Amino acid sequence: MSAVEADLLIVGAGPVGLFGAYYAGVRGLKTAIVDSLSQVGGQVSAMYPEKQIFDVAGFPAVSGRRLISNLVEQAAQYDPTYLLGQEAQRLDRVPRDGRPDLLVVTTSAGTEITAGAVVVTGGIGTFTPRPLPAGEDFLGKGLEYFVPGSAEYVGKDVVVVGGGDSAVDWALMLHPTAKSVTLVHRRVAFRAHHGSVEQLRASPVEIITNAQVTATTGNGRLEQIEVTVAGDEGKRTLPCEKLVAALGFTANLGPLREWGVELHDNRHLVVDSAMRTNVPGIYAAGDVTDYDGKVRLIAVGFGEVATAVNNAAVHIDPDAQLFPGHSTDNLASVPQPALA
Repeated sequence: MSAVEADLLIVGAGPVGLFGAYYAGVRGLKTAIVDSLSQVGGQVSAMYPEKQIFDVAGFPAVSGRRLISNLVEQAAQYDPTYLLGQEAQRLDRVPRDGRPDLLVVTTSAGTEITAGAVVVTGGIGTFTPRPLPAGEDFLGKGLEYFVPGSAEYVGKDVVVVGGGDSAVDWALMLHPTAKSVTLVHRRVAFRAHHGSVEQLRASPVEIITNAQVTATTGNGRLEQIEVTVAGDEGKRTLPCEKLVAALGFTANLGPLREWGVELHDNRHLVVDSAMRTNVPGIYAAGDVTDYDGKVRLIAVGFGEVATAVNNAAVHIDPDAQLFPGHSTDNLASVPQPALA
């Protein structure tokens, strides 16, 4: 069992959690971030990495992938500790005389994270990829549920399974550098954005609809798949070195339900204007929260997590100021123009 000590633990490495890590750094807090997914970015990276987002302040349009990359770069200057592929599970408290309790969160990997406060930014909860039964034996050996980048797919025969935004986005992203890209979808109609589907149809990507992957074979690593097509076509065998299963995700609060936090509709954490939950030391921000008038937008989450982190900083150190000043007041944190 490994141990991590931090001032602040952020549960959820989506856009709001990543901005929270940056803001915690501004407050001088040593920060750890835990997320059940194997990559940062949360729902944005998992479901629409190439989609343009139009409601983030300062960006007329920004792709999900670019937004996450920028947020990671922004937070990196304060060196947060990432604990990915681990679900936050048990919560324990360590009493201290005259000071707020320390919180100890144990993850699914057995990591114990000790922190002065916790900010939950888990979006709509823990994401679990829907499995592809015919390919599970090749998980990590050709079968993947995410495409963080295209480098591993260069020159490969790739099959993407699914009909949503992530499936179409990944097929469009990979076809310029892969040897071949085939998209297999069990229906004729796609759930992805209409414009993306039209772009897919105009691309070199082969589209097989009314079909499912029913077998995978290979010697140690994936080499080919069998696709069963409804109707007269029967079965097809395709070369496949990389199989991307974009079948969607299930999401729920999981063990967070056992933390004693007040819930609304059994799925959202109730917070006050300081982003405090009813449990001392636990704050929340982003889509996972609920209060009167709540609007679920990334832009709203950015403001909420700044509020949560500032209030958590005072909880951790009651002598700290709630308002830290503006970032522009600290010239050291502002990039300076190069001298001629």
